Amino acid sequence: MKRKLVLENHRVFHGEGFGSQDKKIAEIVFNTSMVGYQEILSDPSYCDQIVVMTYPLIGNYGLADEDYESKGVFQSGFVVREYNDSPSNFRYTETLGEKMEEYHSAGISGVDTREIVRIIRDYGSMKAMIVDEDVPDEECFKELEEYSYPHDQVSRVSSKKVWYSRCPDPLYNVVAIDCGCKLNIIRKLNGLRCNVTVIPYNSSVEDILRYKPDGLFISNGPGDPEDVVSVINVIKTLKGKLPMLGICLGHQMIGLAYGAKTYKMKFGHRGANHPVKNLMTGKVEITSQNHSYAVDQESLKGTGLELTHINLLDNETEGMMDKENKVIAVQYHPESAAGPEDSTYIFQGFLDNMKAFKEGK
Repeated sequence: MKRKLVLENHRVFHGEGFGSQDKKIAEIVFNTSMVGYQEILSDPSYCDQIVVMTYPLIGNYGLADEDYESKGVFQSGFVVREYNDSPSNFRYTETLGEKMEEYHSAGISGVDTREIVRIIRDYGSMKAMIVDEDVPDEECFKELEEYSYPHDQVSRVSSKKVWYSRCPDPLYNVVAIDCGCKLNIIRKLNGLRCNVTVIPYNSSVEDILRYKPDGLFISNGPGDPEDVVSVINVIKTLKGKLPMLGICLGHQMIGLAYGAKTYKMKFGHRGANHPVKNLMTGKVEITSQNHSYAVDQESLKGTGLELTHINLLDNETEGMMDKENKVIAVQYHPESAAGPEDSTYIFQGFLDNMKAFKEGK
């Protein structure tokens, strides 16, 4: 099946299609991970994005039922150098192409992914289309020009009802606001003896307090943090009343709730190999990341938030903390444990804050 990738800047790349045969228009981004295409496919934060994988061989270990990061696929498509449709992994239950076809995610292989990544790196993320090869280029260019990015991603990926993830012998009860939450975060909290109640993104303060939580978790998710006004208002209201932990989009919304500013990055951070410096210890962590937006470091002044982590590639804000109100926020994904030392201490800090809060300290 001959297909092509058409970029907003009128570059066209011809290749072979896999997955869904639907026409897809979305923002094109790249990910530098060497493994983890299943986690990327099922991460709701990639909603409305076409992902270019820098690692050349994709699909070779298939998909395993235990490794999904959500119960669906929200990504628009994959762009890969070589696609393997015959996995050699005893754990696999279906191929990448089969899952993408089921969820209408389009793929294209046999293209020069190195050149495409250089284009995104030099010119920034842009609109792109995966379409059948026989569609005229001019028609594609016109459609891309007229396309506008959506602003309702969180409402589409968030759970529509409350659900629970319990653990034996729990120490704390955590309410998680689902803006596109990765399941591994919930598993991490369960592993640290937290019962988790996952609620829709538009739940009210009253809804949250009804569950008598010891702490509030604000999840990762797709899109512009300024679009998620309801969550920002919840953070403003509950600041100082509950310990909080925010990851990725949650980190950005905490920044906005405190009066800081966010901005869209040129091409974002996506991969499992980003160096982040912990300013409290001086140590460097190798982190997993996936975000297009960041918190403006200069705008943190006077907000009550203290900068705790920075990205060593571009000095971007990677972590913040409000000691007095027991709020922790990190831009990267500590549950992914990408480096030789995982970031369990982020979750442990959240647990310590819940313990201190319960003890009135």
